[in-house]
Amino acid sequence: MKALNLNYFGRTKAWWVVLIVGILMVLGGFSYWFWPVAGYAVASQIFGWLLVLTGIVQLLVASGPHRGKGWGWWLAGGILDLFIGFMLVRSIVLSEAVFPYFIALIFVYWGISAICSAVINSGRKYWWLYLINGILLTVIGFFFVEAGWVQDMLMTSFLTSLAFIYWGFSIAMFSYDMRPLTK
Repeated sequence: MKALNLNYFGRTKAWWVVLIVGILMVLGGFSYWFWPVAGYAVASQIFGWLLVLTGIVQLLVASGPHRGKGWGWWLAGGILDLFIGFMLVRSIVLSEAVFPYFIALIFVYWGISAICSAVINSGRKYWWLYLINGILLTVIGFFFVEAGWVQDMLMTSFLTSLAFIYWGFSIAMFSYDMRPLTK
């Protein structure tokens, strides 16, 4: 009997689009790391637009004609990312006030999603990378809750750049897992 090849997030020919989103997020994180003077409002706006882009990509992956197993996670994540992204770009005052909480919600969601992926794919090679990624994303989400509660702009700025970089690398790694199988 052949081994089953399971993929939690599905496979798509547009895996390279997800890779580009990951690379853009890494570049955004490093630019915010090196130029923090750009300000808290600019970071929330940039992050909002990147979330809109990420949400659109997720909805496209979920609605494609060859969507794979787990397309519901992509659909739910795309709707969540679009909603939060549009809320952040709608109003600078609102985005500054709720920025840490929106980001916390996103990171906790993606952390739980990655943990579920690890549990479902526990028989696959490197399943534990999904588990570690899920735990780290959840921890980053809880750090954002703490930063928002304390209203510590410096911690939020540092976490924002770290989140851009880490999340970008995570998305780029997962894009390779989305490539269609070659025969």
